[in-house]
Amino acid sequence: MMAAARLSFSDITALAPMVRVGTLPMRLLALDYGADVVYCEELIDIKMVQCQRVVNEVLETVDFVAPDDRVMFRTCKREKDRVVFQMGTADPDRALAVARLVEKDVAAIDVNMGCPKEYSTKGGMGAALLSDPDKIEAVSSSTMLEETISLVQRIEKTGVTAIAVHGRFKEERPRHPVHCDYIQAVAQAISIPVIANGGSLDLVKTNSDIEEFRKATGTSSVMLARAAMWNASVFTRQGPLPVEKVMEEYLKYAIRYDNNAFNTKYCLCQMLRDKVESPLGKQVQAAQTNADISEAYGLQDFYQQTLEQLQTRRGALQSSSQPDRPIMDGDVTTMAVKFERREYPPQITPKMFLLEWSRKEKLEQPQYETVQRSQDRAFQSTVTVAEKKYRSSLWEKSKKFAEQAAAIVCLRILGIPEGRIGEEDSGLVCKRKREGRMNGTTEEDVSKKRHVADILHSTETSEPTVVANGDVSRGQR
Repeated sequence: MMAAARLSFSDITALAPMVRVGTLPMRLLALDYGADVVYCEELIDIKMVQCQRVVNEVLETVDFVAPDDRVMFRTCKREKDRVVFQMGTADPDRALAVARLVEKDVAAIDVNMGCPKEYSTKGGMGAALLSDPDKIEAVSSSTMLEETISLVQRIEKTGVTAIAVHGRFKEERPRHPVHCDYIQAVAQAISIPVIANGGSLDLVKTNSDIEEFRKATGTSSVMLARAAMWNASVFTRQGPLPVEKVMEEYLKYAIRYDNNAFNTKYCLCQMLRDKVESPLGKQVQAAQTNADISEAYGLQDFYQQTLEQLQTRRGALQSSSQPDRPIMDGDVTTMAVKFERREYPPQITPKMFLLEWSRKEKLEQPQYETVQRSQDRAFQSTVTVAEKKYRSSLWEKSKKFAEQAAAIVCLRILGIPEGRIGEEDSGLVCKRKREGRMNGTTEEDVSKKRHVADILHSTETSEPTVVANGDVSRGQR
């Protein structure tokens, strides 16, 4: 079952693989509380084999990104020597391809042959593999592997490092008692480490119970699923922490590593358990974003500070890596520029100057198309003027700033003033508008009757295409 010799599976306690739970925030939390090894959720080979390995310098992670821009697996340096990648597979060639894709970023590979759910078995994966010893041997020989009493010796010969045994039959579910005697029989049948799993229901409630489960099964090691999902501090020898504290620490990791909001919500609801219908539980269930969830837990300041830190890091990386000169990207002229609001008078923006210039030249008004990057939710906009396209190669924190940056690129390429403070008056915008006041009334007030109304109208009618989390929709999400 295991694919690397880097990691020892003797006398360890592990976070078991759990779908929707075993993502990076939960894995890091388990390590904080004392887990020796952490498993990711089961990831299907046919999806993983299509992924591209991407170094995410902003989050300081390694992401495996699907063609639709979804991050299928995210990991970081902190867990590199402790994380086990679990895949669902029934094909030796695909299994090997996935193992080679992730091998530099994980400590071991695990092939799931224990899951009885249709999610795994319908493709001949999970527990379905147990009825096909030849396929087990083929998969094992190409990557490394796992499970069950009549097969363990054959599996051991393939060269696996350890075998984890969930002590239930295929037709049984978590509500059924775990069969410690069967796990013990497996442990006695082979010489490699056996990891006992399945004790969360009636045997493992606290950290002190882990050793008792180990003794009852006669195994080298123990892995925990639901007990850890409900309260990850089960791994700490100092005793369990209040679940409220655990949820807060989990949420901080989810924010720091831009975890999918619905995944974050699912994990928190599992921790709430019978309190899921409490006022807090209902607020979590109603949340649509990590910002909403942060508000439910009173972590708005932490959320905002984290976003600002990531934005600062993103800007620094972009500034250091991209020159401030025009570059053609297909049919789009690009420059590495950012929109700095403080460089412009209160009532003046590059978009305003570009619109006024287009009117003066009797051109169609500028059209903006904006996309949002799922990786970090940053924005990039392309503006079309006189059938030519312009954009900044840098990503901005908001759709409005991305459009302004695109306008700057266009203005600079065309040699047109952009309205910056200290810039000589170009005549494109009247003096009163540049000064921002008219007869004691702010320009913002009178703009509704004049050119700014046109600008707002142009923004509303252009209906930019926005890509959010890999999905394309009309308008901004």
